[in-house]
Amino acid sequence: MLVSDFSYDLPEDRIAKFPPKERGSTRLLVLDRKTGEIKDSHYRDLTDFLNPGDLLILNDTRVMQSRLFCELPDGRKRELVVLEKHGDEPQRVMYRGKLHEGDELYINDSIIIVSKILGNGIAEVESNTPLTDLAENYGTVPLPPYLHRDATDDDKKRYQTIWAKNMGSAAAPTASLNMTEELLNKLRQKGVIIKYLTLHVGLGTFLPMRTEKVEDHEMHSEWFYIPEDTIDAIKNAKRVIALGTTVARTLEYYAKTGKTEGEDDIFIYPGFEFKIVDALLTNFHAPKSTVLMLASAFAGWENLKNAYDHAIEEKYNFLSYGDSMFIC
Repeated sequence: MLVSDFSYDLPEDRIAKFPPKERGSTRLLVLDRKTGEIKDSHYRDLTDFLNPGDLLILNDTRVMQSRLFCELPDGRKRELVVLEKHGDEPQRVMYRGKLHEGDELYINDSIIIVSKILGNGIAEVESNTPLTDLAENYGTVPLPPYLHRDATDDDKKRYQTIWAKNMGSAAAPTASLNMTEELLNKLRQKGVIIKYLTLHVGLGTFLPMRTEKVEDHEMHSEWFYIPEDTIDAIKNAKRVIALGTTVARTLEYYAKTGKTEGEDDIFIYPGFEFKIVDALLTNFHAPKSTVLMLASAFAGWENLKNAYDHAIEEKYNFLSYGDSMFIC
């Protein structure tokens, strides 16, 4: 199975460069994965497609303000993105501009020392101040590179879910950015059960697939935790709906391993058999990405490709700040 098989032509003007003026005022494409039928709707009308007894699971991770601007001793600027840290492993960053082992980077009174260059724009670093503290005090929002712009004050609020709680993500679980408290309340009133888990979105979000064959790609690991009340709700749910690929991956990793906390490195691509997830609420993903592979595994590539072609023709907005898709 080739990575190049999972591609499509995404016009630049279909990429949402900014969040919608009002959270949740976006469109919703509904795809029946059994029949391939496509319906055009609106995100605010999600209640029309969920039923009493359905379980909607959300990721409550919180995005770090992980983009840091530093200086070398001679005043040259360097940009770092603080990546998620797993246990006792060294702290890693993505960097822009040339760096060498032993380089010292300054941000206010703190020093960051480059201890090892790992390749692909990633380095191990040490700091006299925890990088998470530096990110919180001096960092800015780590917008996806394809937006080709700096973060604004509006992004600090909008590139974060309304329920964000547990700090640790290097990027947002973007499928959740359109959800509002008003819509969650309407879903609860209809009898939909809302539960949470945590998966800290990490390194792989930024990295393209560099293998020719899908099967050769090595998935990064991300820390996750599923509370006991969420596990109990899964056992009694009529349908389990994952809000985003991060939730889907976490649930299916639990189904595979029985683990409710730890490092999740599951890679889901076509041929995968889903054990827990019955429906997926997600956004429109970039060509040749791991998240597109997961959506393809769930919907079937032919169905998904038809839906994406329809969305482009109907001028849906794509990627992190774009419209949404409900695959059921």
